[in-house]
Amino acid sequence: MLILGIETSCDETGVALYDSAAGLLAHALFSQTAMHADYGGVVPELASRDHVRKLLPLCDQVLDTAGRQRSDIDGIAYTAGPGLIGALMVGGAVAHAVGFALGVPVLGVHHMEGHLLAPMLESSPPAFPFVALLVSGGHTQLVLVKGIGEYQMLGESVDDAAGEAFDKTAKMLGLDYPGGPRVAALAEKGREGVYRFPRPMTDRPGLDFSFSGLKTFTLNTVRDAKDAGQWDDQVRSDIALAFEAAVVDTLTIKCRRALQQTGCRRLVIAGGVSANKRLRASLEAMTGKLGAGVFYARPEFCTDNGAMIAYAGCQRMQAGQRDGERIVAVPRWPMNTLPPVGEMRLEGLVELP
Repeated sequence: MLILGIETSCDETGVALYDSAAGLLAHALFSQTAMHADYGGVVPELASRDHVRKLLPLCDQVLDTAGRQRSDIDGIAYTAGPGLIGALMVGGAVAHAVGFALGVPVLGVHHMEGHLLAPMLESSPPAFPFVALLVSGGHTQLVLVKGIGEYQMLGESVDDAAGEAFDKTAKMLGLDYPGGPRVAALAEKGREGVYRFPRPMTDRPGLDFSFSGLKTFTLNTVRDAKDAGQWDDQVRSDIALAFEAAVVDTLTIKCRRALQQTGCRRLVIAGGVSANKRLRASLEAMTGKLGAGVFYARPEFCTDNGAMIAYAGCQRMQAGQRDGERIVAVPRWPMNTLPPVGEMRLEGLVELP
């Protein structure tokens, strides 16, 4: 089954072709980062307009790369939510229009399920069940995954997501959008131990997160440094390192608890923040001590992309799921409301001894 995947939930236009027998054939991505950087964040109307301009050319590019024709497509998967309503409508409208023209089924896919399943695109994907840490600009969640569509929410952020806290800290440090990668790059020049930031909600039981207090602590530290006349590049780097270390330690502590509480021995990290090198190293060290394994997608599939939507859509369409005639666009969509796809026979999954 050859599936065209379309991702337009926010500020990146992603398209991919996934074959149920041959795997990922081609993918392409256009990032709007440069356009939104002047505004310090995503402007929804501009994002929607740019998706309109870029989406069909990217579809043609992916087909050309894979050496396929539009007539070869067996189904189309698109991001139906969560995300910006205008951006979602662009992807849904194109998917339904092309699907109608080709006479093939169309299916709206949950954006975070796409992220969660992105590691399945790698050569050594995890077997079920596993604990997933979904960490991005809009979400920080711990989920017990028993199968595709079988999700139990273990914990989530009660306020800011980790990626959102990274972006806001970047602004405090005078860094451009997107903030996460820039804070991480600045932190590489920081000195260990100069600042010690709190690890929020780790001194109490539970698996929920909170990053608003850490954001406020960072703001106060920045103000104190400026008031003391100590604001220079080295201090900015030291603060960036202290902030990043606090987020990484907090996520690692919660992931360890989730693995211990569920008895799972596989951890998946997905979403934009999962590309953070310090986080990956910390989780690898933690799971190594527990005799567990950690899985994640290659960096290009950590951020929004069409490949993850094509893969997730393929699994659900093979199970018989389809859209009706209406475009599905759900800006807020709890992932644990998704229906399970039943028994899936996925080859090459990694079982730990």
